[in-house]
Amino acid sequence: MIDIPVLETERLRLRCLSFSDWPDYLAFLASPRAQFMGGPHTSETAWSYFCNDVAQWQLFGHGALMFEDKTSSAVLGQVALCKGPLFPELELGWFIYARAGGRGYAAEAAQAMLEWGWRTHLGRSIVSYIDPGNTRSIKLAERLGATIDKTAKRPHPANLVYRHRVG
Repeated sequence: MIDIPVLETERLRLRCLSFSDWPDYLAFLASPRAQFMGGPHTSETAWSYFCNDVAQWQLFGHGALMFEDKTSSAVLGQVALCKGPLFPELELGWFIYARAGGRGYAAEAAQAMLEWGWRTHLGRSIVSYIDPGNTRSIKLAERLGATIDKTAKRPHPANLVYRHRVG
């Protein structure tokens, strides 16, 4: 068994997924907010994504963490370092629930996960695969210091690849 980390920032706790996260996770993936992740998705597809997010920890030593407000324990979204067999490189990805948008939570969670990734996966490259229409995620990747890599392999031809540099 791998120890799944619990990471903390000033405002957030990043922790492993639990079944209690499923209803909000499903609601997000079934909504128009999931448009840049191939959605909206059916409950069957969302369940496979949820299980994949959990399984990657055991299979690869990295995966997804839900992030929640440290004070209220309200779950605000998810951040992940994932690779598996479908991605050419280790990817830093994120999503945020509508109720939490616009407050910098996604950036705070993504920065914490990125720093953990550099500490624990030294020498590896970390990228973010982003749909070209997802301007908010593009801005977040750039805020994290990532730059576009036009020569990188991508899981889908339309994806932009933002390469993160060791901080």
